[in-house]
Amino acid sequence: MKGGIRHRGNSRLQAIFDFFITLLLWVYFTAGFVLLFAPFYLWPGIFSKDRERTFQKLNSRFYKWFFFLVRRLMPGHRWHIQPEVLDIRSAVVVCNHRSYLDSILLISLYARHNTIVKTRLLDIPIFGNMLQWSGYIPSSSEGRFAEMMIQRIEGMEAFLADGGNLIVFPEGTRSRDGRIGALNKGAFKIARRLRAPIKVLFVQNTDRMFRRGSFSFDTRGPNVIRLDLIGSIDVAAECETSSLPHVIAKVRGMLESSNNGGEDT
Repeated sequence: MKGGIRHRGNSRLQAIFDFFITLLLWVYFTAGFVLLFAPFYLWPGIFSKDRERTFQKLNSRFYKWFFFLVRRLMPGHRWHIQPEVLDIRSAVVVCNHRSYLDSILLISLYARHNTIVKTRLLDIPIFGNMLQWSGYIPSSSEGRFAEMMIQRIEGMEAFLADGGNLIVFPEGTRSRDGRIGALNKGAFKIARRLRAPIKVLFVQNTDRMFRRGSFSFDTRGPNVIRLDLIGSIDVAAECETSSLPHVIAKVRGMLESSNNGGEDT
């Protein structure tokens, strides 16, 4: 009985601690952005000749500082990011999707980046404008952002040639059970059209830090978050001897193989 009471007490204390850390991180996202970063966005937003590049760099730096805080506030979660991941340039980067943290983690790693965002986010005041000014690509080819999507895709060749990376989560949404979902064709079509390499990344255990359906971070651990480069594919060359569905199946096989290899704890 006493053990049960102690366990419930520890659980309450942990929930309070999780909430407190989560609150601090949300303060960074809101007040921290307004006080520390907004002035840096204001100048290029008005005067810069290359607003897109500057906004991408600022976005990356903002999230880099976020993960700096995460590492300090949650030491029970250890991080292993393969050095080869950081060296990727001029590629279509595809990755499995476990948590909301995945997209901002990849953005934090690449100052020159682009990504596909849900079209409804572009309608949010101020935030949606920032996404548009960052050059991000609407997920839908229908509606009032259809022309923007076409323009962004047409400019992607120059963007990749300039060292940028296009970040895509081809499952389209976070995995509910950890298994790899069906992969959308969009990223693979872009890579084939532009003759750009696809770099396949695999992320593990971000969902243990920020669980689906939870408001608070799980601050405890022990946990190891990993991000590894598990493969590289020349889609244009592959499609000369096989089909695009074959390439997609090959990438899905890479992801499933890594997924079935187990996770660090």
